[in-house]
Amino acid sequence: MTPPTAAAGVDGRWLRERFARPRPWVPLLLGDRAAGRDGEELPPEALRPAAVLIAMIDRPEGFHILLTRRTAHLHDHAGQISFPGGREEPEDASPESTALRETHEEIGLPPHRVEILGRLNQYVTVTGYRVTPVVGVVQPPFELAPDDFEVAEIFELPLGVLLDSDNHQRNTVVARGARRRYYAIPHERHYIWGATAAMLLNLYSFLTASPPPA
Repeated sequence: MTPPTAAAGVDGRWLRERFARPRPWVPLLLGDRAAGRDGEELPPEALRPAAVLIAMIDRPEGFHILLTRRTAHLHDHAGQISFPGGREEPEDASPESTALRETHEEIGLPPHRVEILGRLNQYVTVTGYRVTPVVGVVQPPFELAPDDFEVAEIFELPLGVLLDSDNHQRNTVVARGARRRYYAIPHERHYIWGATAAMLLNLYSFLTASPPPA
């Protein structure tokens, strides 16, 4: 199967095949420098495990990726665009369990509605989380019930927008006296950036990876 294009889109058979038989690929980013209160970089054992769900909605016009906008009063990543998900709890048996539980709690999507395809590489956030992105397919119709405390908005990003590299941006910001580069994917009135954009671009790298030479 050839890599997808924004025009051709991706069907369910192609997507399942790509995760069942992944090609060699290189993640765009593995994360950011996570620092403690003293400004020193956190060691790997101090990172808190978490998982997010990259829910791919199988719409008639093509796949869409479900995203949320976090409420403005939250402690971490307030007001930013994110995937549903959160930190691992003791009762979670796997990153998939964490992603499905947190997604159900945040937006009301029942776990049995998600067909898990696989995982992407873990991503370290500046806030000290080691995040496992879990990718799954959701067939409509379905109803969502967002948690008003955490979720300000739910929306969808067409996969074709992600697969068009013209929509990928790399920008620079100066924070705490240091210059930091970050990725962004603007779409309509939403500005997707930071860890969410980086994980989306890792998904892009995974989906568009070329087969190894014969």
